[in-house]
Amino acid sequence: MSGANRTPSSGPGRPVAAVLGTGTMGEAMARNIAAAGLGLRMWNRNRAAAEPLVGAGAAVCDTPTEACRGADVVLTALANEQVVADVMDQARDGLGSHPVWVQTCTVSPDGGRRLAEQAARLNVAYVEAPLLGTKEPAVAGTLTVLAATPQQEAREEVRPVLEAMGSRTVWLGEVGQPSSLKLAYNAWVLTTVEGIAESLTLAATLGLDPHLVIDVIDVSGLNSQYVQSKGPKMIDDDLDTPSFPLEAAAKDARLVTDTARAAGLHLGIAEVVRERLRLAADDGLGRADVAATYRMSRQAAS
Repeated sequence: MSGANRTPSSGPGRPVAAVLGTGTMGEAMARNIAAAGLGLRMWNRNRAAAEPLVGAGAAVCDTPTEACRGADVVLTALANEQVVADVMDQARDGLGSHPVWVQTCTVSPDGGRRLAEQAARLNVAYVEAPLLGTKEPAVAGTLTVLAATPQQEAREEVRPVLEAMGSRTVWLGEVGQPSSLKLAYNAWVLTTVEGIAESLTLAATLGLDPHLVIDVIDVSGLNSQYVQSKGPKMIDDDLDTPSFPLEAAAKDARLVTDTARAAGLHLGIAEVVRERLRLAADDGLGRADVAATYRMSRQAAS
């Protein structure tokens, strides 16, 4: 294990956190946890992706079990529910000190409840904690955390970690509700991205400079930071460095529509967005930013 002797000891208000997964979000959150003076242990399936965290004071471990040994809080920042469940099963033998598990992956409400049941089997407290925000707020430590736990005492235990990751934690009444709110939020995000893409494509097809669309939105009641961020990137085709990878957006779109269908609801716009993102992923854009859906709109217009 590289850097194992660099993990600070836990103490009052200073828990040791094990972060499992160092993707776009996991690495940024881990750096902020370390910057807050908390102990940090790391695992990633591709160890090389976690090695840069050694410089931030992390102990980079070879297995989930090793990373979780001695941790007060285990934070999963992984791709989907199945991966989260598999990794936590792998970590089972490292959970002897009964840490609190903070699960940040976007899953369905039923998925959140299934993971809570797994936590009970593992004899660890569980905090469902999906995140509002992409790479930039993750780096800045300004994420919004949507949280719920069956063990109310876990709130205080995870507070230093959540405060290091984000600027606001919204506590909800029961497990499943944070995931429901996250999916409702993401339905709006994905609809907004597709709406921007189509508006810019329409303007260009009609012979207008698409920058004009961004300009008139900027002085309207419908303006948002998201429009002003994603719109220019679409126009400039600056889409290959993701803040929210398109493949993750496609996964979330499936969760939104599948969850709605299971509740007896047909979401017309979300269903269209799901298909557009699927086509974009199939076209090789999965590792680009979600705003790369604009490329699909332009292809359809050509």
